[in-house]
Amino acid sequence: MSVQSHLSSRASSAILSDSEKSSIDTSIGTLQSRLNSHFTTDVTTHFKFGSSTRGTILPRSMDANSDIDYMIVFADENSKPQTYVSRLKRFAEKYYASSEIAQSHPTVVLKLNHIKFDLVPAIRSYIEEYRIPAPASSYEEWIATSPNDFNSTLSSANTLCNYQLKPSIRLLKYWNALAGYVYDSYPLEKWAAGCMFSYCSTLRDYFFAQVDTLSLDWNAAQWRKDKLDRAKSIVTKTREYERKEMPASAEQEIKKLIP
Repeated sequence: MSVQSHLSSRASSAILSDSEKSSIDTSIGTLQSRLNSHFTTDVTTHFKFGSSTRGTILPRSMDANSDIDYMIVFADENSKPQTYVSRLKRFAEKYYASSEIAQSHPTVVLKLNHIKFDLVPAIRSYIEEYRIPAPASSYEEWIATSPNDFNSTLSSANTLCNYQLKPSIRLLKYWNALAGYVYDSYPLEKWAAGCMFSYCSTLRDYFFAQVDTLSLDWNAAQWRKDKLDRAKSIVTKTREYERKEMPASAEQEIKKLIP
């Protein structure tokens, strides 16, 4: 095997299997039915968004925090964010009593055997944008969001990158999970989609270019800097082995980063 073939194999493994997709689709169908039954006209719409809709979600075998983001839009726009979070938590406790349920502001986390759901409450403002509870660190109660706008941006970037961008992002997210989540997943994807890739043609090229370009703020935790430095060092050593025409050593080196 070569570095390219190894990375291609791992990127292919980072796609949900048909059985996983089937189980998730069944769970989503059940969730939709229960939401409609429980909230009736109190909810105007609900839908999945995030990495599961843009083809960058990882199997749970590669990322224990892999989840389905699911937005529930309430008709009443006059309550505080916690009101909607509490309503979703009561819904989950009623219909998923045997599952692990937790409030993780600003969402309700529902852990099933095969997948985790992040239930995100939302409202529509007078200008028809979605608004979701702001993170606990924010001074705002609500923040505006366009939940699936990034999908088209990533799709266009993937096309321009010879369809190697999404596979390389999956590899990057796999490394990130193995490294203890050096970066938050969504900002990492947005960063990768905005990168300028010169002289890249293969998956190896795109993945290496991403690792080369990654950076952290000066005040980032030292453990994050150490993990990133290690990744960059492995890519550098892999290239050295390739230049010396030592493909077996290059493959063994990159497996330290992407097992």
